[in-house]
Formats: sequence, C-alpha cells, structure tokens
Amino acid sequence: MSSDERPVALVTGGGSGIGAAIARRLAADYRVVICGRRPEPITRLADAIGGVALVCDLNNLAETRGLPDRIIERLGRLDALVLNAGIVAPAPVAEMSLDDWQAQLTVNLTSPFVLAQAALPHLLHRQGRVVGIASVAAHATGMGLSAYSASKAGLIRLIQSLAFENARHGLRANAVSPGWVRTEMGDMEMAELGGSAEEGYAQVTKHIPQRRAADASEIAGVVAFLLSDAASFINGSVVTADGGGRTVDAGMLAFDS
Repeated sequence: MSSDERPVALVTGGGSGIGAAIARRLAADYRVVICGRRPEPITRLADAIGGVALVCDLNNLAETRGLPDRIIERLGRLDALVLNAGIVAPAPVAEMSLDDWQAQLTVNLTSPFVLAQAALPHLLHRQGRVVGIASVAAHATGMGLSAYSASKAGLIRLIQSLAFENARHGLRANAVSPGWVRTEMGDMEMAELGGSAEEGYAQVTKHIPQRRAADASEIAGVVAFLLSDAASFINGSVVTADGGGRTVDAGMLAFDS
C-alpha cells in the first residue's frame, strides 16, 4: 500500500483523447489511476504524470468489477471516479448488427454501472465524487448513432441515479456532455468527410456559435471543476460543453449569416 495520502482518482479510457487530458489535469491534486485496454499508452502517460496504469478490458465485466479492489490494494483509497471510456460503431438502425449494438451498450453503459457499483462503498467512505463523460449525442442523435446515443443517455440517468440515491451520504455525481472535441478519434471521424482534419472540423462546427471544436484540455477543465470543492452543491447535473451548439434551432439556420 502506498504511503502517499493524497486522494486517488480513477480515469477510465485514459490512454488518449479526453481521458488522457483529464488524467493530466487531475495529476496536480490526485494520485491518478489510468485504466485502459492497451498497456503502452496508459503506462507512458502514468510515467509522465506520476500516476498508476492498470490494464482493464471494460468488455470483461468481471475484470471491471474487480478494478476498485485492485486500486484499494495498491493505493489504499478511492476518492473520485471518472467514467470516460466509450466507443462508437455507427450504423443505421436497419443495418446495425446486434453485436455492434451490444458492444456499445456494454462499454458505454453496462461497464460504468458495474464499475460504479463496485466502487461505491469506497467512494462513500471518502464522500467521493463521480463524473460521467456523456455526449451531446445523449440529447440529440445523428445518422447511425442509435446505440451510442442510447448508451450515453443511459449514462446520464445512471449518474443522476447515483446522485439521487447517495447525495445524502456525501457522494456527488455529475455528467459532462461534450460536443466535437479534437482527439485522435475525432481526427479519424474528420477523415471520413474527405480533406484534412482542419477542413472536417470546420465543416462539422460551421453552425456551432463558437465555430470550433473543443480542445480536450477544455473538457478536462470542466471535469476538474466538478470534482473540486468549488462544485460542492452541484449534484446530479449535466454540464454541456459544446461551444453553444445546443442553443441552435436547426429551423433558423437559413437566417444565419
């Protein structure tokens, strides 16, 4: 067990993108445990920030359920849980395979449920905090996003249920719904539009009031705030970080200059 008594935060899907940015941001205040399937990126990041890398396949629910106990054995406590890991496999409802549907529901919703349930006794002991990384797709869907949207909407309700049931015991649980974010995954999605990543981001954000995608560090800042004492009376909330995208009325775009 570590002699370092700083609080401990677990970030799932922490090897790249938003998860890696969150891990970097939290490293100043927490001993950060970075969870992911691939050992190389999470080990590299853990070494860089003085954190701990734990390989875990969130498709394996038994392995997922055992993750909090591994952290307690290694570091002695668990104070914060960031449910960031997620996958997307776009396909129209008429064409989506059951395997693709189930894979997205497992990683994006069932695994967070299993992990939160297993972590809950440890979090309650520390009056801990939970943040779930949802998506604007939880509030409005797009072509081929039925499973992703459903799973992210479910994640929000899971987070709110955690808050409702456990706020009286000192737990805080909130969600963040990012819009377009510049990440490795985002870059690959931009490539599907043809042209450069810059052209792709410009295309998908042309009707977003801020006219750009977020940097992953901006989402990490929202997470850090929700985990902080400054957010002590925010519970069961959903913070949308999308550059104003949800304010847009699609029917009014014809008048947009």
